[in-house]
Amino acid sequence: MIFSTSEKDIAAAADILAHGGIVAIPTETVYGLGADALDAQAVAGIFRAKGRPADNPLIVHIADAEDLDKYAVATPEAYRLAEAFWPGPLTMILKKRDVIPDIVSAGLDTVAIRCPSDPTARRIIRLAGVPIAAPSANISGSPSPTAAKHVIHDFADRIDGVVDGGPCERGVESTVVSLVSDPPTLLRPGYITPEQLREYLPRLHIAQAVVQQLPDGEKALSPGLKHKHYAPAAYTTCVTGPAEHAARCINRSAYGYRDICVICFDEEKDMYPGLTVITYGGADDPAAQARGLFTALRTADAHGADRLFVRAKAYDGGVGLAVYNRLLRACGFNVIDAQKQHMTKVLGVTGPTGSGKSMLLQLAAENGCATISADEVYAYLLPELTDDIAAEFGSDILDRNGAICRRALAKKAFSCPEATARLCQITHPAVAQAVKERLSRLQDEGTERAVIEAIALVESGLSAACDLTLTVYSEYEVRLRRIMNRDGLTREQAKERIDAQKPLDYFISHTDLALLNDDTPQFKTEAVRIISRL
Repeated sequence: MIFSTSEKDIAAAADILAHGGIVAIPTETVYGLGADALDAQAVAGIFRAKGRPADNPLIVHIADAEDLDKYAVATPEAYRLAEAFWPGPLTMILKKRDVIPDIVSAGLDTVAIRCPSDPTARRIIRLAGVPIAAPSANISGSPSPTAAKHVIHDFADRIDGVVDGGPCERGVESTVVSLVSDPPTLLRPGYITPEQLREYLPRLHIAQAVVQQLPDGEKALSPGLKHKHYAPAAYTTCVTGPAEHAARCINRSAYGYRDICVICFDEEKDMYPGLTVITYGGADDPAAQARGLFTALRTADAHGADRLFVRAKAYDGGVGLAVYNRLLRACGFNVIDAQKQHMTKVLGVTGPTGSGKSMLLQLAAENGCATISADEVYAYLLPELTDDIAAEFGSDILDRNGAICRRALAKKAFSCPEATARLCQITHPAVAQAVKERLSRLQDEGTERAVIEAIALVESGLSAACDLTLTVYSEYEVRLRRIMNRDGLTREQAKERIDAQKPLDYFISHTDLALLNDDTPQFKTEAVRIISRL
């Protein structure tokens, strides 16, 4: 059942909670899966619904700071923190009162307790007349819910109700600080930052588990410490480092997967051509990242990606520490520092047909570079593409053995720009993928420098894998002669082929450099100089 925030619906939801039911409620952090914290049987229902490990303690939510001492042994430090930050996204761990069942605290003698600032949550708790145990309202280990629709997606009819209070204001779970340790210890970062806490807890210690995996066998003192949390279904990698390094690393690491998603900062959305891109806030706006992170992770899940890369910053304080903490657990601590990653330096070479790109490729090989020719890859893949190409251009392009006759195909495919575009739609994705996979192998082998030559370098997305891109071009008449000699074409046929492809201005405007190939020693000297820049 879905409840609104009307007084009638709030009362109905509170009544369900008061009688042992389970209702998801909104808070300022994330939606919580609520049950009466004093009813062990009701709390057991939370663990069953979430699939949550029994050694993972829950947070008890109260409506008023005055209720703190009813359920925990309050200390002077606790009262000072409550006065400063409650109602709000701060959870304190204190010695528990006997009224709290062991199942709530996972058998510990402590209890995690907080007073949320969301007015709907507090109204529900007051009307229920009991404290509410409420872990995040998601299947255990999956991204936390920041909207009612996320809860509905995960639980549907498996709980008694969901109170739709709109999107959560903060977007990451509460800060958790232990006041039973000496010194006081930050166990989970959140919107209340270490810097803010140190104004009241000068000796505050940040637990290693905030940015490291909890050692095997060590008991979790707080939610979100021991088990993999917040994780989408796809294999996930966090990538830190400067935007340019990260984009190059991700664009090259994504090869070989069916469907790749990138979650990145707003400013970087155009740096991943050919990949599904989801943004979650500005690079320097951790508060926006906190609000957008879990929605972005869930969007990637809904897309069905089988590989997910998330851009991250290794924050050591502020709200950014909370974001980084969640990402570390979402990816299972699978993090790449793009700035330190070995990357093969890649020059991408493109240009109109007949420009002599293969001459530069030969020079690159002579100067110690690995080389990849998209045209050679195309020839290798052509048998696999035969059925699709023949379906588009007719069976008369096939020879007596059923193989594609490239001359017959060229006559049809290069008769006009529209026909050329249809051929490219079939061939470009397959060729680009094969080129990227070859490049990935070169990188795995530790190859220092490589040169890719492809007429569709830009359109196929291959340019994104390059450190430097170059257009090689020649005068129109020179190109005509080369094509006529190379392919045995008449002048009109060669002209038709050139005119069916993109103009020179397109290539030059989409690459870093342009080089005139006039068959002189000067061309070779300049080409070698460019290659040496890698």
